[in-house]
Amino acid sequence: QLKKLDRAVSAAHTFFVANPQHLQMREDIEKYRRMSGVKSDNFRDLEATPHWEAYEAGVQHYNADEYLQAAARLEESLTEALAALEECRALCEGPWEDEDEEEEEMQPGLYEAIAAHYIQVLKCRQQCVLEIAKKPGRVSATEDFIPSHLDLLQFAYDQVGNQALAAECAASYLLFYPMDEPMLEKMKEYRTELGEDTAVTAREIIQHYVQRSLMEKKLIYYAVEHLGGTFNDPDLWTPDELIPENLKEKHREDQEKQKQETLDVEEREKRGPLPFEGIAVTMDSRQMNGTQRVVFDRVLTESECKDLLRLTKAAGEAGDGYRARRSPHTPHERFEGLTVLKAVQLAQNGDVDWRDAKLFLQASEKSRKIIESYFTPGKKLHFSFTHLVCRTAIDEEQEGRMDLSHPVHADNCLLDPEGQECWREPPAYVYRDYSGILYLNDDFQGGGLFFTEMDTVTVTAEVHPKCGRLVAFSSGKENLHGVWAVSRGRRCAIALWYTHSQEHAEQERVKVEELMEQRAVEQDRPDGEEHQGTDRSSRSSSEPPLPNSGARPTSRRHKPGSDRTQHPKELRARDEF
Repeated sequence: QLKKLDRAVSAAHTFFVANPQHLQMREDIEKYRRMSGVKSDNFRDLEATPHWEAYEAGVQHYNADEYLQAAARLEESLTEALAALEECRALCEGPWEDEDEEEEEMQPGLYEAIAAHYIQVLKCRQQCVLEIAKKPGRVSATEDFIPSHLDLLQFAYDQVGNQALAAECAASYLLFYPMDEPMLEKMKEYRTELGEDTAVTAREIIQHYVQRSLMEKKLIYYAVEHLGGTFNDPDLWTPDELIPENLKEKHREDQEKQKQETLDVEEREKRGPLPFEGIAVTMDSRQMNGTQRVVFDRVLTESECKDLLRLTKAAGEAGDGYRARRSPHTPHERFEGLTVLKAVQLAQNGDVDWRDAKLFLQASEKSRKIIESYFTPGKKLHFSFTHLVCRTAIDEEQEGRMDLSHPVHADNCLLDPEGQECWREPPAYVYRDYSGILYLNDDFQGGGLFFTEMDTVTVTAEVHPKCGRLVAFSSGKENLHGVWAVSRGRRCAIALWYTHSQEHAEQERVKVEELMEQRAVEQDRPDGEEHQGTDRSSRSSSEPPLPNSGARPTSRRHKPGSDRTQHPKELRARDEF
């Protein structure tokens, strides 16, 4: 309001970095980007720490193949990060903090109390590496923050022809991971190129960092073994031999848990049989240049699509589920949505045909069975949320349009494309495991689904909607996706999310089942058949029966546009496809 745009933009950007789910702030950011008086330098994070600011700039240069600039900013980041680490370690000094009852038991006498206090300081110092690895506004830390600098620097220096510095960074990286085969191979190349007489050593500051950290870990593990207590090792590179034998099992479990979060492609790509005849796998993960992705066709017939499209017209108020807002992702489209519960309630009120509401349930359950059978045979998938959604282009709002129908995002983590991370923490729907989109039509322009790399601009695969086509994929950062702008017409689909966690199953389906059972009793037809209504004999004979949802509580491709303003973070509003 004071017309100080530079400060307004910086304040908005700072807030948005820490709150990427905030829809109003996203709209404000987009508005600022279109204003002529705003410069790109105005989009500054006022809370950014020096090392994170340099790190993100370095990563951006690195991804743009600007290796000289990347090396300079990454060197700056590494220097600032190590300085921030020392400051954090200094703040660990101080009086004993009585936080852990388990550690209270360690100090029945003076010597034990001194030891407990000292170990508390050491543990605090060890955790500092996580503190500096957390981007401001985030809860989770970037893994291997210090080693990753050296890895990136080694490659950057190699690309600009500075073999001496590349070798130094490689030697430094090997202090963390001495058995890393690719880096060992690079070291052999560097020694050959530089000559055997040229000494290649790790950086002194990194040697000191590793030696000190290992000494502290050794003391902490000794204390945990002999005095009790626990220690959450912040590093993935801790040598196995440093850990006492009786603690190794837990350490292995922790490491396995971390590894499990990374997709084991060979194991996860084993597929189960499809539960219905006539369904075709049109594209698999390999053809879509990714993992845990698939496209099925002929899941619905043309007749079924038409019936469901008729049902969408009864959605009523635009933006159902969004507190009567229009599209939460773009001002250029109108958004309509219908949940399974509302569909049944509309049928109960006589606003829609009961057969159409039932078909909605059947189509979603059929999709669930297909996805469960293909991706997780033998492991139950529960509905997390189901939404029949339509996006309609607003004709007078299409000229000069630069945005997407739905910005690039992941379904169970908060996307940070600048930091090349996706944070699996609230407010993201962290319990989602698989996602699906069942398309109902193709008589519109735009509206295709696309997958990208972590930069959110390098498209790896595209899927064009059509009646009966089901796209399914795992919900994590390995499947970042967005929707091209709907520039003309109306695009309708059933958006589906699934979870292995029964406690997060879609509770609306419990109510739906109760209403359906109630109707069956009222009609004295236990199988739920309708006594009146239009003949739907043209429907597929492979339709599943009324679902029991299980919800009861017991190579780079082309880029999607040069406009970098369409790089939003994850949105908290329901991630409609």
